[in-house]
Amino acid sequence: MAYSEDHIALAAEYALGTLDADERAQVDTMMAVDKEFAAVVQAWEFRLGSLNQMVGSVEPRPIVWDNIKLAIGLSTEPQAPLVLPEPPPPPAPPVVEPAEMRQVPVADNSNVIDLASRVRRWRSLASVASAIAAALLVMFGLQIYQPDALPQAIRPKPRIQTVEVKVPAPALAPSAQYVALLQGQGGGPAFIMTIDGATRNFTVRKVGATPEAGKSFELWLISDKLPQPRSLGVIGVDDFTARPVLSSYAPDVIDGATYAVTVEQAGGSPNGQPTSAPVFTGKLIETVPPPQNPAPR
Repeated sequence: MAYSEDHIALAAEYALGTLDADERAQVDTMMAVDKEFAAVVQAWEFRLGSLNQMVGSVEPRPIVWDNIKLAIGLSTEPQAPLVLPEPPPPPAPPVVEPAEMRQVPVADNSNVIDLASRVRRWRSLASVASAIAAALLVMFGLQIYQPDALPQAIRPKPRIQTVEVKVPAPALAPSAQYVALLQGQGGGPAFIMTIDGATRNFTVRKVGATPEAGKSFELWLISDKLPQPRSLGVIGVDDFTARPVLSSYAPDVIDGATYAVTVEQAGGSPNGQPTSAPVFTGKLIETVPPPQNPAPR
């Protein structure tokens, strides 16, 4: 239900405690018969209730209690005698006007009273809004500069950010040469694979392997850093097969991998994965170290 501005201001004043007894009784009646209006009042009480969390208790000065006791007659000090005011003089008798005189109509000032009530309520509502804005400004300032001064319930939670720093793997020596001897269970080299440390290009030389009719040899890279074996291509029928596909792999993957050869159908595996167990395997070793810088004389 949509409520007027007067209803909203009345709910705010009720939550703030600035209404008189008659107006509070009116709001209590409205809350009893209208649950939605009661929810509006509860919403204002929730907004204004947070202000109490930011204000500590203040002990009044002793003179305040003395003045209260004196006002209600509990003071032990002697009080001055009560002096009643002088009664006012009797009012003058009313002047009776002639009947033929035209009566002056009394102006209807109900609109003035209603306007004054609206102005008072809007001033109260503006005061409430200003108090909320000031409280929020103070709370935001404390959250940024002094979060420990806030109550635990509204204190901001610390933010923890995890930063992952990746350390680059050591690269292959630029001018070194690496070789892998691919051989089977019976021993004896079947292929010799060499890798240039600068370009990461590799060359496979056929040594003792003989391809079957209608079959192809396919080279694979197997590493625990990769989820599955990666194909390095079909080994050609010539004595040497050279390819640059290793340039897309990290140096630590290339250096620690196992290189295997499987027998696949002509043209290679149809699904990008080995279809048979490896028949030849091997690992890289460094054969030609990089040149050493001469020591200064």
